[in-house]
Amino acid sequence: MRKNSDVVEAIKGVKRGDIASVSRALTLASDGQPEADELLRAFFQELGRAQKIGLCGPPGVGKSSLASRLISLYRKRNLKVGMLAVDPSSPISGGSFLGDRLRIQEHVGDKGVFIRSIASRGMVGGLSDTIFSQIHVLEAYGCDKIIIETVGIGQDEVAIARAVDTVVYVTTPQLGDEIQAMKAGVMEVGDLFVVNKADLEGHDKAVSDIRSALGLGRSMPLSAQERLHHQREKSSGALLEVKDPEVWEPPVLPVSARDSQGLELLIEHLDSHEKHLKETPEGRQRLKNQCREELSLYVSRRLYRDFLSKVSEKDIEGLVDRKVNLVDLASGILGSAKSQVKK
Repeated sequence: MRKNSDVVEAIKGVKRGDIASVSRALTLASDGQPEADELLRAFFQELGRAQKIGLCGPPGVGKSSLASRLISLYRKRNLKVGMLAVDPSSPISGGSFLGDRLRIQEHVGDKGVFIRSIASRGMVGGLSDTIFSQIHVLEAYGCDKIIIETVGIGQDEVAIARAVDTVVYVTTPQLGDEIQAMKAGVMEVGDLFVVNKADLEGHDKAVSDIRSALGLGRSMPLSAQERLHHQREKSSGALLEVKDPEVWEPPVLPVSARDSQGLELLIEHLDSHEKHLKETPEGRQRLKNQCREELSLYVSRRLYRDFLSKVSEKDIEGLVDRKVNLVDLASGILGSAKSQVKK
């Protein structure tokens, strides 16, 4: 297939750091059209270049504010940051109900930051089915950190764990009942738990409740202060390996994005988790899980595009008139797909 000239120019532009090209490439990637395959071929080699951080949790807990503060701290380190803010999408048009995300507008104009709102396209788990292609664009752009903020659908929001390296689950003291009702899925995917708005009354109880919930399924995690104290045994203050480097115990951190409290501690734990993944088999396993999920989404999208789209109006009329059996029609489509794969 001959490469589309627009795609070729977008690929070149992304690699040389042109922001307009990044925007164009993300649009192509999110559309999931055939020309997006050339982007994937060009950028897949950047796999694993950046630390991918997922922010998940119920609506209203301040994920956007927290993301903005993290971006500011990373920029002080002169790191390039990309952010994909996933918004709900219309079940009719597929378009996104893009929020204004006023709290992250302060980074507009900073060439070291690229922020894009993307539609979830109705995907269960708060992600888009083209999320990986868009991640690769930001990796090729040279981002050191990629923050993915999900829609915010609470306890079912576990799909993020299959797309990122580090999952940060965010809640607030105001959601006491929600904290008590946390299900195993959420507790198992979180690498860090953040109680935002820790300037509000009840944050100590929220932190305690999460630690208790975590303790039901595994050994009681150390507090943030205890973990860092353990890691700073040497007077140099350098982060050291924990006693059992194969096991990551999720810290529970009280944070106030509004007052910038606890953010440096959060950054340190994000760094510590990145180091943990690099030095243990868990890092490679997570990358394998990401590749498996990306492959699954890609194949599903291609099958739908290449085969289901070939169903004719006559086929549908046959179903309506009950002249064609749905199982037989579907089996024929799937059989055609298998024949194509064998070729």
